[in-house]
Amino acid sequence: MEKNCLLCQQNIITLDYKNTEFLRQFLTGQAKILPSKRSGTCNKHQRLVSSSIKRARFMALLPFTSR
Repeated sequence: MEKNCLLCQQNIITLDYKNTEFLRQFLTGQAKILPSKRSGTCNKHQRLVSSSIKRARFMALLPFTSR
């Protein structure tokens, strides 16, 4: 059974790094980026998610680690 990409289903083309509530879905409890197998995203959207998370981390909207 194939997982369908959440972002493909919702026709999301661009991700806003300021939407931290949505991006937190793709982080583990230790603030690591979930792999595409666990998050269920396709390769194209996984790259988009990870770059948005990295931008949000740089702008101090998301944590690099959780302690």
